[in-house]
Amino acid sequence: MLTIRLRRIGKRQHATFRFLVMEKSRSPQGRAVEFLGSYNPHTNPSTINLKRDRVEHWLKVGAQPSATVHNLLVDAGLMPGLKLKVGKPKKKEASAESTAPAAEEKPAKASETKAETAPASHEQKAEASTATAAAKPVEATKVQQ
Repeated sequence: MLTIRLRRIGKRQHATFRFLVMEKSRSPQGRAVEFLGSYNPHTNPSTINLKRDRVEHWLKVGAQPSATVHNLLVDAGLMPGLKLKVGKPKKKEASAESTAPAAEEKPAKASETKAETAPASHEQKAEASTATAAAKPVEATKVQQ
């Protein structure tokens, strides 16, 4: 699938970008199908130079713009619609959402679960295996020390 994306060029701390049409699976630094223009975010206002007819051609053919390129094309008036949200969620928000359900499932004491699931001695292992075969509750297989 073809995509319209940006390639970073320029000096360190002063990046400029090129609009390129390339295969989506290729590296951004790989071979491009066509060069469509440039973007300089350091000027005020930002400078976007595009070959409008070629951009429209590739969009009609089915090339999909990346999220950032989509937003730049909306600003330039080449694409109708709203801007897309670009960026990754913050780590604090993502980790809080993923750990909240897991905290509820954890048992209150870890030492109790170890005693229930993994007997320490060979005799206790034998008792545990006979208890599970007889379908007795787990509490009945505890050995008092």
